[in-house]
Amino acid sequence: MKPQKLLFLISLTLILGLMACNQTAPAKLEANKNIVRQFSEAFNNHDYQALDGIVAPNFIRHSQATPDVHISSLEAFKQFCKMSAESIPDMKGVIEIIVAEGDFVAVYATFTGTQTGPMGPFSATNKKMESKTMAFFKLEDGKITELWIEWDNLAMLSQLGHFPPPK
Repeated sequence: MKPQKLLFLISLTLILGLMACNQTAPAKLEANKNIVRQFSEAFNNHDYQALDGIVAPNFIRHSQATPDVHISSLEAFKQFCKMSAESIPDMKGVIEIIVAEGDFVAVYATFTGTQTGPMGPFSATNKKMESKTMAFFKLEDGKITELWIEWDNLAMLSQLGHFPPPK
């Protein structure tokens, strides 16, 4: 085989390989976004068993909004979700924007709910809240491994009647 023909075949193989990668990348990004949508649905429906298929066992949650809450496993996260549901049982998150890049999915969402149970040191107020929230999910092998989530705690506490604190 002539060197030019061999070079052409190698180049063609590389180009077709790169094209195949570019065609599968959008599919992976869409799959990652769907996993995050499933996560949101499981949270909204209090279906914590559904998290087993989409969240890694060594899952880590990061949040400046709750600096004293340390979550470094799927089971600890499920306990946190159950505790949150006792405080605000009707809490729902609605994803407004979802963007995927590489192994990350970014979400801008609105959470709403009524505080009918105690929340940390705060007693129930039966008041409603609405909170804009931003979250970043890291995925590996089709499972969520890390979550960074932030919201305006001051606005939420104000809406629930916990801020300013009573004198």
